[in-house]
Amino acid sequence: MSLRSLIPAVFLPVLIFETGMGALAPVLALSGRALGASVGSAGLVLALLGVGQILGDVPAGALAARLGDRKAMLVASGVTAVTLTGCALARSVWQLAAAVTVTGASNAVFILARQSYLTEVVPTGLRARAMSTLGGMSRVGAFVGPFLGAAVLTRFPVHDIYWLALLCTAVTVVVLLTVRDVADPAAGAVRETASVRSVLRGHRRVFLTLGLAVLLVASVRATRQTVLPLWADHLGLSPSSTSVVFGIAGLVDTLTFYPSGQVMDRAGRLWVAVPSMVVLGCAQAALPLTHSLASLTVVAMLMGFGNGIGSGILMTLGADVAPPRARSQFLGVWRLCADSGAAGGPLVVSAAAALGSLAAGIALMGAVGLAAAGALLRWVPRYSAYATTGTRRSSKRVAGGAAPAPVPEPRPPGGASGQPENPVRGRGEPPLT
Repeated sequence: MSLRSLIPAVFLPVLIFETGMGALAPVLALSGRALGASVGSAGLVLALLGVGQILGDVPAGALAARLGDRKAMLVASGVTAVTLTGCALARSVWQLAAAVTVTGASNAVFILARQSYLTEVVPTGLRARAMSTLGGMSRVGAFVGPFLGAAVLTRFPVHDIYWLALLCTAVTVVVLLTVRDVADPAAGAVRETASVRSVLRGHRRVFLTLGLAVLLVASVRATRQTVLPLWADHLGLSPSSTSVVFGIAGLVDTLTFYPSGQVMDRAGRLWVAVPSMVVLGCAQAALPLTHSLASLTVVAMLMGFGNGIGSGILMTLGADVAPPRARSQFLGVWRLCADSGAAGGPLVVSAAAALGSLAAGIALMGAVGLAAAGALLRWVPRYSAYATTGTRRSSKRVAGGAAPAPVPEPRPPGGASGQPENPVRGRGEPPLT
C-alpha cells in the first residue's frame, strides 16, 4: 500500500468535503447578520459549528462502529446536504443556528470515519504520513474554500455560499459511491460492539493523562486563528492587511504538513509533537511584542510553521493507542478531547480581552503551548510504542519482535471491562498484559 493508492478513496473525498466547509467559515457570522442578528448572536452562529462537532464526536464513534466507515461517511454527507439546504433557506437566526449545529456534528462523523479507516488499513510504518496527509487535506480545503467562496460572493448574495458547500458535498458523495476503498476493514477482523461507557472505563488513565495533553495541544492550535486578527486589530492594521497576514500564515501551515509525517514515521512522534508545541507556544508568547506589520507577519509565519509541522499528530497518536476491537468508539472520545480544547482555547483569550488585557491572554496561551510540550514528552512514551526509535526497539524486544498494541483493550461485557487498566511498566515500555 502507498499514499498514492489512498488518494481517490480517502484524500480526495476529504479535500472536496473540507473545501465546502472552508468556504462556509468566513461567512457564517455574516449570514447571521443578514438575517438580522446582533454582532454577538452572529458570533454565536459561527461558534455553533464547533459546538456541533463536540456534540457529534462520541456519537460519531458509535455510528462508525455500527455502520462501518464508508457508510458512516455517506450518512454524514447526506445529513450535511440537508442541513446546508436548511442554512440556505433559513429565514430566522434560530433556524440558521440549528442547521449550523447539525452541520458541525455531521462533519465530526465524516472526519472520524476516515481517521478510523486509515488507522485500520494503513501499515504502522506509513501511519503518520497517512494521518498528516489527511490533516493536510483539511488544511488545503480550509485554505482554498474561502477563495472559492469569495468568487461566488462577488456576484451572488451571502446565503448562496451554502449552495457552493452543498455542491462540494454532492461531489463528495459521487466520489464515495464510485471509488472503492483500497481495502475492506471488515474483511480483516470482526469488531466488537463495545459501549462508549466501557471504553471510557477501560481507558480512563489514557484519557486523564495523554487525553489532557491532547486537549492542551488542540487549545493552543485553535487559539492561533483567534489571536492573529485580534492583535492585528489592536495594532490598527486594516482588514485587508490582516487578511494578507492570515493568508501567508495559512500558506506556511499548508506547505509543511507532509514532511512532518515523514519525520514521525522515521524518527518517532515526539520529534514532531514537542517541537511543534514549543515553536507555536513561543510564537504566541512573542505576538504581544510585535508592533508593526512586518514583525506581525514574521511571528504569524512562525505560528503557521509550528502548527503545520504538527499536522496529523493528534490523529496519529490516537491511531497508536486506539484498541483494535473498539477503535471507532475510542477515537470518538479522543476527538472529544481535541475538539473541547479547540473550543476552550479561544474562550480564554476572549475572556482575557473582555477583562482588558488581550496581551495577557495571548501570553497565557503561549505558556499553555509549552505545558503541552511537557505533557507530550511525559505521556507519549508511556502509551505509544512509536514515540521514538528507542521506544520502538524496546517494544519489539518485549514483544519478541512484533510491535504490541500499546494500550490494553476493554474486555467483553460481563468480563472485566470495569477492572482497572494494566499498569504501565515505564518509559518506552508497553503495558503489561
